Amino acid sequence: MKRRDVLRSGWALGTGLAVSGPSTMLRAATDNAAVTFPNGFLWGVATAAYQIEGGVHEGGRGASIWDTFSHTPGKTKNGDTGDVADDSYHRWRDDIALMKQLGVKSYRFSIAWPRIQPTGRGPANQAGLDYYKRLVDGLLEAGIRPFPTLYHWDLPQALEDAGGWPNRDTADRMTDYAHIMARALADRVHAWSVLNEVKTFTQAGYWDGGMAPGRKDPLAFLKSTHVANLANANAFRALKAVNPKVEVGSAYDCANCFPASDSVADKAAAVRWDKLINLWYLQATLTGTYPDLLPADQQAALLGWQAGDEARLKVPLDFVGINYYSGWRVWDEPKGNGIPNLNTRAEWAWSPRSIGKSDFGWDIDPPGIRQILKRMQQLTGSIPIEITENGIADNTPPAAYGRIHDVRRIDYLRRHLTELRNAIDDGVPVRAYHLWSLIDNFEWAAGYSQRFGIVHVDFDHGQKRTPRDSAYWYAKVIRDNAVA
Repeated sequence: MKRRDVLRSGWALGTGLAVSGPSTMLRAATDNAAVTFPNGFLWGVATAAYQIEGGVHEGGRGASIWDTFSHTPGKTKNGDTGDVADDSYHRWRDDIALMKQLGVKSYRFSIAWPRIQPTGRGPANQAGLDYYKRLVDGLLEAGIRPFPTLYHWDLPQALEDAGGWPNRDTADRMTDYAHIMARALADRVHAWSVLNEVKTFTQAGYWDGGMAPGRKDPLAFLKSTHVANLANANAFRALKAVNPKVEVGSAYDCANCFPASDSVADKAAAVRWDKLINLWYLQATLTGTYPDLLPADQQAALLGWQAGDEARLKVPLDFVGINYYSGWRVWDEPKGNGIPNLNTRAEWAWSPRSIGKSDFGWDIDPPGIRQILKRMQQLTGSIPIEITENGIADNTPPAAYGRIHDVRRIDYLRRHLTELRNAIDDGVPVRAYHLWSLIDNFEWAAGYSQRFGIVHVDFDHGQKRTPRDSAYWYAKVIRDNAVA
């Protein structure tokens, strides 16, 4: 059976996978003029280990900071944990089958560090390596590019107990971990992302405490940013040392910063916030230096800077991953916020161009993806860019007959992809797009309350997978290399 006939008749990919086809409404919505993408553009989907795998006590896996955090009362919505999640640890073949039916050509997933090194140090856990070898081999057999992220927020708990990301030793531990993964997979994995959203896991983990490990220490946050940047460079070199031909980058969550008013003070605050969230990590990696933000006479002490760090930080990334969702509204804050010279207050997921909100309460701003790409190109220049995450929480429930008409997600994707094409026309060298997410998952502190997947997961009935209308729509985008 040809793939287009499968899409028309529905998907039957094994136990628990629903059979359904695209609605008349959805077919009618694709009759508009198409926006085509460059030949060879790479279409993908994205997930992360703790959000989908489950199997937290299997295969010799150690505890991560998210195991500890999610099991701490009051830290996650409804006390949800990733203990089972989507059970992708056992159902990875089903997920590859879903991607193959979609026509996906790139799968961005993450490797659980505590599955490889249960305590974050020492020899590799062979069972963990074998799991990811099977996953990679399965992807290659399906004609899908394996695109692993080494670190997507699941630091081994033992390393947090030793000081976590503010502890400079963690950068050395990342070096060892990257060497292990390179020796295991760099012969057949040719594109690697080192870290996911350094800004988020340092800021939310060590400054505001909303995510694991839940610390609220602005000075620890500053040190964690520097250590993470060092770790990023260390892992880059470790991967290249094993196979110089692999492409290595990282994924950065970037957002436009809007002053809360037209006042000079708020406009200056927005500039400061932009330096922290958009430049602090990527500029350090590409140039070995930080933006002019902290007091010059205090910066070395605040970051834990050592002689030679400029050279240690700087690596020539082969590509840059950009995650885009929404923007920030920024105020001047004269009384300060614990970070010397920053003096800002910021509200996440806000835009003056908002055309609505996701079910997560995030403002939807499609032109923002074009704007942030052009802004970041001022730093990245001609380095290729991959959209490593973009998507919407749309909690539309299944209809009485089982179909899931997530028309808002389709509209969201259509608008963002159109603006992405506009950015390419502007000269931004974007070569790939990874939709967040393939399947519903554990959404960190929000637990299972928010659904980002183009495939619905029934967490109460054996993690049954059911493609939404958006899955069929995205399959057509991939097949046509165009958005209608």
